[in-house]
Amino acid sequence: MRTSPGRIGNRYVLCVSNRGYRASLVVRRVYRTKRDSRAAELGLIRVFDKSGSDYLYPETLFVPISLPRGAGRVFRSAYRRQYSSAPARAG
Repeated sequence: MRTSPGRIGNRYVLCVSNRGYRASLVVRRVYRTKRDSRAAELGLIRVFDKSGSDYLYPETLFVPISLPRGAGRVFRSAYRRQYSSAPARAG
């Protein structure tokens, strides 16, 4: 499944395969994404893990999902709460 660059922005995707990334991805888990036009041109998608770090994965491992408005608010609120209290990453 190729998506056009920009089709998946700051949205959510469902992991449908973790082939080659079993230690990193959980099938049937919802992940937040970040728009990355350059990555999309290469068939990759930028996905945030539970620590708040973002990584590039083949977009074929995910399908974009639409959340009802209320669910989207809950996801964003939970994400902000989780990562606003997380310690800063060394980098």
